[in-house]
Amino acid sequence: MSYNTDMDKKQRSSFKFVISSQYFLYFGVMGISLPYFNLYCYHLDFTGFQIGVLSALRSVVMVVFSLIWGRLADRFQARRPIFIACNFISAAIWIFFLFTTDFRTMLVIMTCYGIFHAPIISFMEAFAMDVLGREKKNYGSVRVWGTIAFIVVVTVLGKIIDLYSLKIILVLILGGSLLQAFFSLRIPNIKVAGRTSFSLIRTGDQGRKTKRHTIFFLFCAFLMLVSHGAYYGFFSIHLEGLGYGSTFIGVIWALASASEILTMINSDRIFRRFSIENVLIFSFMAAALRWTVLFLATSPALILISQMSHAFTYGTFHIASILYIDSLSADEAKTTGQALNNAVTYGLGMMVGFFLNGYLYELTGSSGLFLVSAFVAFAGGLLLSIFYWKDK
Repeated sequence: MSYNTDMDKKQRSSFKFVISSQYFLYFGVMGISLPYFNLYCYHLDFTGFQIGVLSALRSVVMVVFSLIWGRLADRFQARRPIFIACNFISAAIWIFFLFTTDFRTMLVIMTCYGIFHAPIISFMEAFAMDVLGREKKNYGSVRVWGTIAFIVVVTVLGKIIDLYSLKIILVLILGGSLLQAFFSLRIPNIKVAGRTSFSLIRTGDQGRKTKRHTIFFLFCAFLMLVSHGAYYGFFSIHLEGLGYGSTFIGVIWALASASEILTMINSDRIFRRFSIENVLIFSFMAAALRWTVLFLATSPALILISQMSHAFTYGTFHIASILYIDSLSADEAKTTGQALNNAVTYGLGMMVGFFLNGYLYELTGSSGLFLVSAFVAFAGGLLLSIFYWKDK
């Protein structure tokens, strides 16, 4: 099927279901690994720096290999077979985590795992943009199933861990990854029709302006994800240090994702009313406020309130980023465009965030990490505001 072929309503609906199921399974697995894998490492007596290194290493691999896989997928029109292969191979590599608790061995396993897991999310974003076609601003209605899965998993998993042990997450991640691998076989094979050349950024009279916008956006988005390093790397450890148990940790992560749902299902309305640029700037400022609250908060009420702003610091920011990069990327480079976005933000940004917070954790403890994050997010939002104001 060609990229610019019109799909009938029934076919598009079927493909939307396939993409939605991929988001459901991918973020269901993330609902296990994101809140609890670093906590699992913490219970193995890894230091804060070791945890930061382990998390950052995965991000380093993501930076390199998401770009490599994305480039190969677009150059050879092989997005679907690469996507399926990476799902199966990364799931198989995860098995080795079941047989070791040694830090160095886990570094090797994480590197190998990251090589094949790196492109999965960016490929999914590219598939979603293709399937939605002219309905791209309605992306949230497809992506929301990932949020729903994350909520369900983190809510239930906290209670399961309280009953059993943290090691159970390794088996559950493996099971979820295998399910996604088998469901990936249903991904449609959409190709670009009439491709004669390869160019990442759209060309034309505004080519230079497009390139400038891409570079500056990616730099600021990088800062946004650096600011998230404390949250994704040390939030669960921070909560445990405040005396909260696994059930509360699961619920608090679920609440953050639940706040995304209204944003996701109303994405079309949001982006019809507000420009992508204004949504991005607002998301940065919401992140700065959120991290400030977490720096100060110890009571469950304040922590709960701060988590609700996840609708903006992740929800609106993520959707705006996907739409923005898609609008800047040439038709024959959609996969590479999304891979570049993920590599710079969730790859490079998270890598720097994990390294920075892993180092600072030993000096400041977990609460101080969020104050640094607040400054980084505010700086990103301020730079983006100045850029868009001067570029008018």
